[in-house]
Amino acid sequence: MASFQYKNQLYTWALLWLIALTSCHQSSSPGTSDKEAYKVAVVRYSHETCTFCPGGDSGIDDWMRGGGIREGEELLRAGSYIRGFVKRSEDHGDIELIGVRSPMSVFGGSSRSWNSEESFDHFMGMIEEDLKKNMPLDGVYLALHGAMAVRNVPRPEAEIAKRVRSIVGDNVPIVATFDLHGNEDEEFLKWADGSFVTKRYPHYDSYLQGERAAHYLRQMMRGEYKPAKATRKPGIVTATVVQWTGQSPSMDIMERARRWEARLPDVFVSVFFGFPWSDVPDVGTTIQVMTNNDQKLADSIANDMNEYAWRVRKEFADREYPMPDQAARNTVSAVKAGATPVVLGNYSDRPGDATWILKELLAKNVRNIFYSALRDEKALDSLVTTEAKVGDPFDMSVGGFTGEQAGTPIRLTGTIKYMGPLWNYDMVAAIELPGNNLVVLVPAYMQIIYPSQLSFGDINPDDFEVFVVNSRVHFRRGFDETGYASTIMVVDAPGSWFGTTRLDALDYQNVDIQSLYPYSER
Repeated sequence: MASFQYKNQLYTWALLWLIALTSCHQSSSPGTSDKEAYKVAVVRYSHETCTFCPGGDSGIDDWMRGGGIREGEELLRAGSYIRGFVKRSEDHGDIELIGVRSPMSVFGGSSRSWNSEESFDHFMGMIEEDLKKNMPLDGVYLALHGAMAVRNVPRPEAEIAKRVRSIVGDNVPIVATFDLHGNEDEEFLKWADGSFVTKRYPHYDSYLQGERAAHYLRQMMRGEYKPAKATRKPGIVTATVVQWTGQSPSMDIMERARRWEARLPDVFVSVFFGFPWSDVPDVGTTIQVMTNNDQKLADSIANDMNEYAWRVRKEFADREYPMPDQAARNTVSAVKAGATPVVLGNYSDRPGDATWILKELLAKNVRNIFYSALRDEKALDSLVTTEAKVGDPFDMSVGGFTGEQAGTPIRLTGTIKYMGPLWNYDMVAAIELPGNNLVVLVPAYMQIIYPSQLSFGDINPDDFEVFVVNSRVHFRRGFDETGYASTIMVVDAPGSWFGTTRLDALDYQNVDIQSLYPYSER
């Protein structure tokens, strides 16, 4: 009897030991943790701000008109950065995501001027309130841009991170994703633990950066990564048109960052090329590096990247593009040679109403033009007021109204080919002109990236030979790097104003532009 009881006790102890061992093994295996789930807040507050653009400050109503507020599951589907972050978080299996109420976009996008301080405080107040309601948190992910500009807030993204830090405390990791056009300095990483910036322009890797941010944040929450951070400012400012990563040395700078990441484990190297049309103190190129608890290595890599960017500064900053008259003549030659479609990137037109290249093309009797798009909200309002409809004649002067950089209005005489909603606008109008030419009127700046965007109503882009798009680089996504166009040209505009590569003509108030290359050699 005693022997039986003893054996029974041994059996019970063995069973309990096996259960404990299995439990320990499960808690340390991939995809699980010692707790039920890590609680992570997701916030989006992103704007590329052209402070030199006309139209006045963007207020609360402009943001509400532009995209409104999203939260919860709807926010977790808002944009490729967030979708990448969400996918990797779900793959890990131990992260609970909370979509914090966030503003989506401002009406007019990157053609809008300063954000008002009132709007910034309003939306940050909403974000802060949601964060407090969801405390305690294990981590925070910020989907930012890097080139937001706010009245009386010198470094908005750093201010966002600072306010979030004041709520979650010192021990909760904060990471962010950024557009490579961001303007940042060391202030952001003073409050946040990591930054992940797109390395390609056009931004093919925004989803990837979201994934990387999720993995990095999880490493920190698990205690596997203690960031050592380094930031450098090489002292270079460039127009965004020269930042295309399909050409050297922009390509080479980003490749050097990728090589550092490939050579050494737990190294992350980000490069902001900057956004020169934001009059902010941290404008221009920035390098940020994170390593796992190795400050010496972080500083060494940051120094190398900083020195390399400075070494190739001339090739990086110095670019020339044909003026409208020359671009139109080049277009005529390309059409005669059968090198069509021809795509002209109207890079300098940030407000969207410039008429320079359209006038030159029409003056040279170029046919089969698809011009997308020319901003003129007043012309559209007039069409609505007069109850115009498809098939009606059109005879009106349009565009050329925001100032010297836009040129002068151009008179279009033709027929209304399309009227209705398009490209997230309630109303646009396509005007058909003689020679199978088409001009699309929009209420605010519109950047066309893909030929498929030009298929609407009974309009087929394949019926045209020459495309003019308001874009610096993003249009290459659909028109160049897919093999769609036989001829690609980036077109300049006469004069020195915001939007062109001639940055020294701008009246910067918050930074000494003359202290940065190409206007200074230090």
